[in-house]
Amino acid sequence: MKTTSFYIDTLKVGDRKSLFFIAGPCVVESRDMVMRTAEKLKTAAARVGVGLIFKSSYKKANRTSSKSFTGIGDEAALKILREVKETLELPVLTDIHLPAEAEVAAAYVDVLQIPAFLCRQTELLQAAGKTGKAVNIKKGQFMAPSDMSNAAQKVLETGNTKVMLTERGASFGYHNLVVDYRALPIMSETGLPVVFDATHSVQLPSAGNGVSSGERKFIPSLARAAVAVGVSGIFMEVHPDPKHAKSDAATQVPLKHFESLAQELKALFELSRTFKTKLD
Repeated sequence: MKTTSFYIDTLKVGDRKSLFFIAGPCVVESRDMVMRTAEKLKTAAARVGVGLIFKSSYKKANRTSSKSFTGIGDEAALKILREVKETLELPVLTDIHLPAEAEVAAAYVDVLQIPAFLCRQTELLQAAGKTGKAVNIKKGQFMAPSDMSNAAQKVLETGNTKVMLTERGASFGYHNLVVDYRALPIMSETGLPVVFDATHSVQLPSAGNGVSSGERKFIPSLARAAVAVGVSGIFMEVHPDPKHAKSDAATQVPLKHFESLAQELKALFELSRTFKTKLD
């Protein structure tokens, strides 16, 4: 099935002719960190020749512990994201968690992301769709890939056709995730652009004594495999100093490595477009 494409500002999503990235720090920690990271990501993406949607959560509503960092304040963080959008001319993505948040966040960003644990929440999906902004729905760790068509339909029924689906691994016993790469072509059968989340897929949920741990070393391998199988985009959280990140410290890509990894993935993406064999 041909993938439906659409524009987010000037970025074309889903045409399968060019790879794009959703990249940025897990959460807004400070204006300085976000602006510096966004600027360096934009420069790197331009050198590699790939599209970029800047990503950061304005708050973290799903944390392992109540003591974990949740944000610097909703309005302050959203204003920083709008500054990235306006100053650097980048499309920006952030998460929402409740229906009431959709319209609020939509005033600041270009893409509303539905977290994996909330991908079945009908009112949340409908609220996101009604804003007219692009919507990225992450597949729940508990969901079969074929079931994501139902989640997408809840947004599409609002008249909003700018929908992406993102794979981020499936629960595999306690404190572990596994990626079933069949999920990528299965979700592609919806005709919607499919994205692979290379960083959350290597998490070890709740395995770090009150925080999510993870295995950063596997990010490049999983991302390469996803591009070879076939995706429109790659999602990865990127931080200038992951060791001291206030969220997901174990699984964010060091900013200094983003450009080289993006270059590798672009090369694989271009090669994968030559793959034609299908079995009946």
